[in-house]
Amino acid sequence: MTAAAARKPRHALALPRVIGHRGASGLAPENTPASFRKSAELGVSWVEFDVHLTADGVPVVIHDDTVDRTTDGKGKVAALSLAELKRLDAGAWFDPGARGERIPTLAEMLNLLRELGLGAVVEIKPSPGAEIATAEATVTLLREHWPETLPPPLVSSFERAALERAHLVAPGVARGFLVRSLPQNWQDEVDRLGCSAVHVSHQGLRPEQVADVARVGLPVFAYTVNDARRARELFSWGVAAVFSDRPDLVLPVAGI
Repeated sequence: MTAAAARKPRHALALPRVIGHRGASGLAPENTPASFRKSAELGVSWVEFDVHLTADGVPVVIHDDTVDRTTDGKGKVAALSLAELKRLDAGAWFDPGARGERIPTLAEMLNLLRELGLGAVVEIKPSPGAEIATAEATVTLLREHWPETLPPPLVSSFERAALERAHLVAPGVARGFLVRSLPQNWQDEVDRLGCSAVHVSHQGLRPEQVADVARVGLPVFAYTVNDARRARELFSWGVAAVFSDRPDLVLPVAGI
């Protein structure tokens, strides 16, 4: 298979200019149904969220390795069962009015995306040592249960082992090469992992890097952009899309 063929996803990527980061996490508790509903209310058409595995092997939508920051509980996600996680409040830490929000499973998330008509970038966010298992569980569920009414999903991960497993288990699910800064060998890694996009922090990103990625036919998605002026600058460089906690601030300059 050629490098270009390895990068080609099942369907051409057609993402919007603004992707809600963990929903609309600047306005609602991140990675909860309230956050994704808020994104939809704002007119966002795609969201990003994170997937971990519970102690009993269920993919759930939460960012951190522990529940301490975003719930009223304590402990590692990988050490808690789904039943234990479901007893935790995932909203009151953000705002008392959000009390009662729960950590959604990935399966529940797919139903919510169908209801709201939202596309998604799914970040495989494994606990240490669970890279392979988390990737396999995530992409298997996406491959088998992704709503046909929605555009195909895109998966990403900072963990190369997770992307490798995703590539092997579900080659038809498009992958994003997720990094904090663009490494010198980025093109080799993109080709090896069969990625369809480059996801990189906007901090330190340079216009010539965006141009380099564009020259090989890949879009650049920049995270996490909550300032309209910065978003406008990135778009002027050719950045295809930005992830934002505050899509309400960035949408007006996205040219959509």
